[in-house]
Amino acid sequence: MTVTRAEHRRRTSRRVRLRRTLVAASAVALIAGGVTVFALTRGPSTAPVAETAPSSEPTPTPTPTPLSPAEALLASATDPKACAVSFTGDGIALGPQLQSEDVRYDALPLPRADGRVFAGWYATAADASALSTAERVNGADLVACTERQRTLYAGWTTPEANTSEDTELPILMYHQFTQKPEGEDNWLRGNYAYIGDFDAQMAHIQDGKFYLPTWDEVSAFIDGALYLPKRSVVITDDDADSTWLEMAAPIVDRRNLLTTSFVITSARTEPTPNRFVMQRSHTHDMHRAGADGKGRMVNDDADTIAADLETSAKILGAKEVVAYPFGHYNDSTKEGVRRAGFELGRTIEPGYVRIGTDKLALPVVRIDYGMTVEDLQAKIG
Repeated sequence: MTVTRAEHRRRTSRRVRLRRTLVAASAVALIAGGVTVFALTRGPSTAPVAETAPSSEPTPTPTPTPLSPAEALLASATDPKACAVSFTGDGIALGPQLQSEDVRYDALPLPRADGRVFAGWYATAADASALSTAERVNGADLVACTERQRTLYAGWTTPEANTSEDTELPILMYHQFTQKPEGEDNWLRGNYAYIGDFDAQMAHIQDGKFYLPTWDEVSAFIDGALYLPKRSVVITDDDADSTWLEMAAPIVDRRNLLTTSFVITSARTEPTPNRFVMQRSHTHDMHRAGADGKGRMVNDDADTIAADLETSAKILGAKEVVAYPFGHYNDSTKEGVRRAGFELGRTIEPGYVRIGTDKLALPVVRIDYGMTVEDLQAKIG
């Protein structure tokens, strides 16, 4: 068959279109399979463009910055006022403690080291070096933090310097209080301090920036392991009488003065009247006469005394120190106190606590009716 020239051109054109269709279909199939291809263009001036399929490898997760010990402690805290207190200084290797803002510091460590004497915690390294009493921090102070953290700095001194300081620590002993300047007219008249005198005496302690040691500090001081400045004082009240609770306790709260109230727990089980009053044991049920007319603390055996003190401690939530009812004590008393796990016993004998004082026979400075702030100054400086 003779093919005309026009028919030949039509057949050639169909073959070209068929090839182009096949090439385009192949390119689409290859791209769908994730293979790199080059797009075909009709213009000679454009270079082939590479197309790459997305990588299937995951993006690595950044390693988080480790928390500091203080941050880790805060991360576990549920108290919204929690504060992580860290400790630093020469020879200090202590982890941080959780404290709570606007509450007194609780159980701050008292490190011991051979050949030197711990001199307390301070707000700055410079204060620690200078042993600045006004900047010394202990359980008489309220916790204050910045961004929920605070650092305390350790101060140290030598055993020789501690001995030469010759600190005589007064433990003040109050009982009842009266609003009558002329005093009460009864057989306990001497026990009633006029509340105006008490306020003036507390103002002297506050304005004079006396250091107010906690009972664990008193114990360490007696051991010669803790330095206390000369202007140190312990304030106590016996019996938790209603006049103490209503008149005197608000004064120590207003003046931010740490005070110990010795409580007879068979008569009082209520919590402390304010955050500056520590309630400690005046026994549970031994503030009464025994067989010989003296207190039960010198009539009962050591096991009976220990059991009574355990009951008292359970109610108060603390041991540390007991004030002997009527000031009566003997060797059986001391043994009962030891068996109950108390470290300190306070008498009514006059005197001052020094390095080496008998821990179960702490003397006092008794405050009687009529004693003025000048009288107090003569006794404590």
